[in-house]
Amino acid sequence: MIKERLGLPHLGYGVGLRTQHFPYLLAQPARVDWFEIISENFIDSGGRPRYVLHQLAERYPIVMHGVSMSIGSTDPLNRNYVQRVKRLADEIQAVWVSDHLCWTGVAGVNTHDLLPLPLNEESLRHVVKRVATVQDLLERPLILENPSSYVTFAASTMPEHEFLAQLCHESGCGLLLDVNNVYVSSVNHEFDPVEYIRGIPANHVVQFHLAGHTNCGTHLIDTHDGPVIDPVWELYRLAVRHTGSVSTLLEWDAQIPEFPVLEAEINKARAAFAGRNEPQTFELPSRRMEAPIPHPALVALVEVE
Repeated sequence: MIKERLGLPHLGYGVGLRTQHFPYLLAQPARVDWFEIISENFIDSGGRPRYVLHQLAERYPIVMHGVSMSIGSTDPLNRNYVQRVKRLADEIQAVWVSDHLCWTGVAGVNTHDLLPLPLNEESLRHVVKRVATVQDLLERPLILENPSSYVTFAASTMPEHEFLAQLCHESGCGLLLDVNNVYVSSVNHEFDPVEYIRGIPANHVVQFHLAGHTNCGTHLIDTHDGPVIDPVWELYRLAVRHTGSVSTLLEWDAQIPEFPVLEAEINKARAAFAGRNEPQTFELPSRRMEAPIPHPALVALVEVE
């Protein structure tokens, strides 16, 4: 199994490291297995953030997750950025480095957003070459995440899961399968999330992401500001059956609750993997939530299985 996961281990169940939780984490052990950091929050930082990161890296595995690789851009690859990422990864002995299948800017302008690619052979050839360069610079596999998306391209000739499968086979990269992003995009673009999950090459999936999103009625937005909804949990259970045991991380980046709430939410992933329901331990923040948009494919999946 380890060989099939690009030589990378199964870390268990983790959460994103956020500054709001620094005092809590320094004062007591966390009931999580590992932490994921946003690379850009630490590669140029010093002082307290770097101190806390080093303290936690002595006790927990750390994974680096970036938002600035811009692997799909037509601008020259930012080698300086990749080298800074590598220095931090070596310093804290990061278990792996991930980023997104996207572009963040062009002509030297950074939009600070994860922008989608046209999914066709030309894009695939372009990304494969850039992934190879990044992996050579990092001296480790690059793990790429499927981003949520809100527009598609007339120039696309293949579904995203097929693009990702070909990218893995041709570049040797790993996948960070964001289950919430699959669901968000499936509603926004009206595709079958079950087909998407089953089309992903299972032996390249190194990590899962789970998160909450915002229901705007006509579309969903990946906001990471609340608990994971039931349809996403159903999709996660399907993904676990498809891939086997994979490191799972909870993202919560807005309206961030106290750390015990995150511990309770990621424990639901443990329960989902075990195939059982676990009662909620901590009360979630009170806020108005729209009813989730049901996806016909998931309704059919529950009825059949």
